[in-house]
Amino acid sequence: MVHPGKWFRASVMALLACVVPFASMAVYAAENPLLAAFHQFRISNFTALNAYYRFSVNGDTDTLNEIVAAINDANSQIKQVDAVSDDILKADQIAGLNTEFDKYKDLMRQNINDVRKNGYPDLRLVSDMANQAQALSSTSAELYDIVRTNNNVKTDERVEAARAAAVLMAQMMSKYSARSTSSVSQTFQGADTEQPLDEQAHAFDEQMSKVTRGNPSGELRAALSNVASKWAFIRGSYINYNDNNVSFVIDRYSKEILKQLAEAIALMTDSGAPQQATAQASGN
Repeated sequence: MVHPGKWFRASVMALLACVVPFASMAVYAAENPLLAAFHQFRISNFTALNAYYRFSVNGDTDTLNEIVAAINDANSQIKQVDAVSDDILKADQIAGLNTEFDKYKDLMRQNINDVRKNGYPDLRLVSDMANQAQALSSTSAELYDIVRTNNNVKTDERVEAARAAAVLMAQMMSKYSARSTSSVSQTFQGADTEQPLDEQAHAFDEQMSKVTRGNPSGELRAALSNVASKWAFIRGSYINYNDNNVSFVIDRYSKEILKQLAEAIALMTDSGAPQQATAQASGN
């Protein structure tokens, strides 16, 4: 069984020790639809990759449907990016993102067809897809930063930290699935340019420490407490990723963390409720 990490103990103590309501919680950060679309685009692409690794083993229709739902949501998000980019992003930047996304979708399609036809993946194509997913995420992150640092865009430190934590979790979840999948684990360990899982786990700790600043109360406090408790359960598996652990438990709790982070972001902004697309992360 995985033992709780230091961040969990510290964060839960901080959250449960709150006796003074955090008054500024009533003042929401304005949600920027362009930043929100970029963020969900990245999450959905890694969600699809994570589902593919499981599909490569079981060929299950429900798992295939998870891939399709995630890719469809990413399609919706990139259309939203194009629709609300205004004068912040140039047409060639959006076109470049679409090109990278098309490459990713094409590789996903090829890899799905390989499993359906042969019963097992082509490791070269799987590696190409993982690297393309990382390249797509990097391109998205660069454009996200252009928007975030624009003089006309207002951001909130805790919202940005929560989004950064969510992207890390989505990346870790997909990479852990790659390592845990018997058909690819001995040869393939995820994208070449990704941080090791243990470093990403420590980075997740750092981002969550920013999110929990200021003694959050009410529903936000509950959502962050849920993140902390679930992270405590799986943190050791990400830190000691070579140990044998129950992969479906890691997958389930990681998805729950993504769902709770989406709820926290919604509570910290004026977006009301988590985006419908994020609900797919809680599916099994």
